[in-house]
Amino acid sequence: MRSFLSGLRFWPRSLQAQVLAAIAVALLVAQTISAVLIWREQSHRRESSMVSSAAFRLLGKQSERRRQGRDDEDRQSSPFRVAFSDASPQREGEKRLHRVEHELTEILGAQGFDAAEVVVFERDPLKDAISLRFIQRHRRELAVFSKEPKPRLVIAAVRQSSGKWVSTRVFSEGREMMVLAPLVAQTIVLYLVLVGAMAVILRRITRPLKVLTRRVEDFAGNRKLEGQLEPDGPEDIQGLILAHNAMEARIGAMLDEKDVMLGAIGHDLKTPLAALRVRIEAVDDDVERGRMAATIEDINRSLDDILSLARVGRPSDPIEPNELAALVADVIGEFEDMGEAVELGETDRIVLPIRATWLRRALRNLVSNALRYGERARISLIREGRMAVLRIEDDGPGIPEGDIARMMEPFTRLEASRNSGTGGTGLGLTLARAIADQHGGTLMLANRRGPTGDIVGLTAAITLPIG
Repeated sequence: MRSFLSGLRFWPRSLQAQVLAAIAVALLVAQTISAVLIWREQSHRRESSMVSSAAFRLLGKQSERRRQGRDDEDRQSSPFRVAFSDASPQREGEKRLHRVEHELTEILGAQGFDAAEVVVFERDPLKDAISLRFIQRHRRELAVFSKEPKPRLVIAAVRQSSGKWVSTRVFSEGREMMVLAPLVAQTIVLYLVLVGAMAVILRRITRPLKVLTRRVEDFAGNRKLEGQLEPDGPEDIQGLILAHNAMEARIGAMLDEKDVMLGAIGHDLKTPLAALRVRIEAVDDDVERGRMAATIEDINRSLDDILSLARVGRPSDPIEPNELAALVADVIGEFEDMGEAVELGETDRIVLPIRATWLRRALRNLVSNALRYGERARISLIREGRMAVLRIEDDGPGIPEGDIARMMEPFTRLEASRNSGTGGTGLGLTLARAIADQHGGTLMLANRRGPTGDIVGLTAAITLPIG
């Protein structure tokens, strides 16, 4: 049911709107069922009244025959008299009422009335001469009986065993739908009262939930938050807010402890490494001194990557609008100054709110990987719908399909790259992915294939949302 409702195009998405819509739909269904039942009951009551009237007149036909003293005009003009004819009074196209026929047959049979065939049908009273004269003479009385411009005319005819037809006319209220008007008004009042009351209650519930949602989004977006949320709304919502405040305070304390620990690690490790770098200058063997210096540099680089990866979840620099094309050009310029083979491909002008220092770090890591394993790097920046896509392509051997996801994990490197020529700590891709996540984007790796299907390089794509 949930998936069905979520698939509806116009079904609301917010909690308040969904509850109000569900109440409105349920009330509409309930009132519709009630209206159908009332209409059926009213229709059955009207039909029962018609059956009773017709049966009473037909069963009293003998006494009607004895009323010969009445003048002919009155006898001919009254539609309620019992008429006799040799043929059925039904005309072509007139609608028969089968349920009324069945009930009338049962009543007449129970009273021993000679009824070989019973026919009950509707007729336009304005097309029936007797009824028309009666309506014209008694218009005022009929206006009190019915609010319609004309009553509903039903004719009940019975064929007797002798072949003669006995018939009578019955006027009835024809507008059963009029009884539904009060129900419609009742439904409108219920909608206004019930939906209005629920809207007030739901607003009191959803308002603190919206505030809590924004608070969680801000906290997840690595923003510095001041103070705590004030408990608001019903008791259950207040309990949720208090639990969130406690969790937020605990996580904040843990992050603060982590920052203190990282600062201590950086200070306690980098200081002796710097002293060690000075001491190795006293080593006479140039080859050995170079190896020792390279080892210290590797340790420093690994330490920088570890500290950066630990701090990426809680950056201190603000988010500011930056032109990505200019940032890409700056990074390419840095590598060109070092004589590296870096090319600038297709570039669109896109301005995004980013942390430029971190995104530049991610781009450097990806370009460095492309140069290390692919000897050449090509960078492009394009707009795809509401996304900005940074692509870094190389001409290297690529990555086995089964290892692409694993390469995003910390300290993961392929066996073939574990040599002094490639170097690296196995944190470059992990750090780049964390920075992309920090900006609400993603990092994807994919092998590039040539016309024959062979792997001709690797593509690393950072996708960032625009707006």
